[in-house]
Amino acid sequence: MISVGQKLPDADVMRVTADGQETLHMADYLASKNVAIFAMPGAFTSTCSSSHLPNIIKYKKELFAKSVDDIAILVVNDTFVVREWGKHSGAFDAGLTMIADASAEFTIALGMDFSVPSIGYFNRSQRYALFSKDGIVAEFLLEEARAKVLSSGANHLLERI
Repeated sequence: MISVGQKLPDADVMRVTADGQETLHMADYLASKNVAIFAMPGAFTSTCSSSHLPNIIKYKKELFAKSVDDIAILVVNDTFVVREWGKHSGAFDAGLTMIADASAEFTIALGMDFSVPSIGYFNRSQRYALFSKDGIVAEFLLEEARAKVLSSGANHLLERI
């Protein structure tokens, strides 16, 4: 599992916008900037949609005020699902960067994947908040609870940066 002080892996993911998508090389994206990454098990899931994402939208101004250059939402879903979630959730309107790690390449490289086959979850991302400075993990908050946001919300990351 990734930890503070480690360099984040380079993996190809997709940056999803309201109009399309583009390949994003994580090493290039994270270089020379401070990025808050919030990873969640899946778009449109109950906790992600009703608690985690709204928390990030609520605290986005405070994050930007604390030297965060970009806020990324990362889920292991295809680009079509992520696009619709971005539209319906207000994430695009809030200016958040939506990342589809459809193959879970980045998630697996971090050691943050999990599977629950009985509900159709394969190589999904555990819930966490991460603050990266120039591609190095400066803060890492793994969610302590299932189906809740008790330690990985934007308000918690704000306390650490």
